Amino acid sequence: MLELKIQGMSCQGCVTRVKKTLEGIRGVHVDAVEVGSAKVRLDPEITPAQVIEALDDAGYDAAASTA
Repeated sequence: MLELKIQGMSCQGCVTRVKKTLEGIRGVHVDAVEVGSAKVRLDPEITPAQVIEALDDAGYDAAASTA
């Protein structure tokens, strides 16, 4: 399970956009998305960096959570 902290999310529209971005990455399985965070499971061929880069491309600043 990869837990992400995501900055730049402020509303349900952002949640929808982040969820669609994550679902658009083959090998990423979305467990939860809420304002400021997401939880996903990754297939072995997907790296956290690829997920973070996709969110960056969508306009959000994401980082793996250390919590």
